[in-house]
Amino acid sequence: MTSNKTQRLHLVFGGELVSTQSTAFKDPDNIHIVGMFPNYEAAYKAWKAEAQRTVDEAQTRYFIAHIHRLRDEEQPASSTEELGN
Repeated sequence: MTSNKTQRLHLVFGGELVSTQSTAFKDPDNIHIVGMFPNYEAAYKAWKAEAQRTVDEAQTRYFIAHIHRLRDEEQPASSTEELGN
């Protein structure tokens, strides 16, 4: 079943940061991927649950990435965009 509604995908992820003043992960190989969510509301609920679960771990942070904002599907991507450059 296909929907004509535009998808607004969101990724929730997190882990231990280098410091509380940074957004750099201490160990990028161990970033916790909570999941991909079809809308902001669902992503926010997942983010909040992880943030509350790790509230006593000062350097652990979770984030919501707005995947739908990463590219405009109407515009063709160049080869460098495909590689993330």
